[in-house]
Amino acid sequence: MFIKCWGSRGSIPVSGEQYLKYGGDTTCIQVVARSGETVIIDAGTGIRRLGATLDAVDTCYLLLTHAHWDHVAGFPFFKPLFNSNKVVEIQNTTFSGQPVKEIFNTLMSPPLFPITPNDLTAQIRFRDDFTGRFTIGSLTIDTIPLSHPNGAFGYRLTEGNKRFVFLTDNELGLAHPGDQGFDGYRAFAKDADLLFHDAEFTPDEYPQRIGWGHSIYTEALELAMEAGVKRLGLFHLNQDRTDKEMDRIQADCRSRIKANNSGLDCFAVACDMEFTL
Repeated sequence: MFIKCWGSRGSIPVSGEQYLKYGGDTTCIQVVARSGETVIIDAGTGIRRLGATLDAVDTCYLLLTHAHWDHVAGFPFFKPLFNSNKVVEIQNTTFSGQPVKEIFNTLMSPPLFPITPNDLTAQIRFRDDFTGRFTIGSLTIDTIPLSHPNGAFGYRLTEGNKRFVFLTDNELGLAHPGDQGFDGYRAFAKDADLLFHDAEFTPDEYPQRIGWGHSIYTEALELAMEAGVKRLGLFHLNQDRTDKEMDRIQADCRSRIKANNSGLDCFAVACDMEFTL
């Protein structure tokens, strides 16, 4: 499978010379199966740039981790939605009692937005069966509830013997409704070839932000090492975290890995990073 990050920033998009290395777009991940299907996880602002590259793709599949602003803000700007030759299949799960279809209807309604979903010309299909374990092409996809306000889901995408696990917006230090506990997330990520995990806060920042739904980067590192993950991508970068600050966090993680005699590869996820599993 091919994986590309189109946005790894959390909470709100940012711009400026201090954010050039890791980028300012919010969450959007593209996964292309060996069988050719294009799966998109989250519709943060990064989906705008992704949409401009999909001219040759007739059908794409959109999955959401949850419906907070930074994960849906790019949806109205996704170009395939305005192309009558395109099919967009969307996971119609429920967050805080509202199906995704209703959430997008609200997002694209006055006074929040000037056009409505009725103005979209693509064939849009909301899929109630994209839950639990399901398949898209050669990908087998498993879901897990995350520890996050208003609910969220993590994903494990398996193709052959390769596994990509995506656990953004997951607070390992506090149990929100649906929390699976450290052991549950460790088991879900076990032996993954690539894990992206929420790593928004430093140990000094977290005490003032308990309950916000995000993890300390050292907790994400501990989870990855205990799960036997091969590569860990630090994800949901804090909106104020500069490139230099993110470099220091990455360096600290690598020092901790060395001290633990672990073979884990750890890095901060930047916009436009690509991976092939």
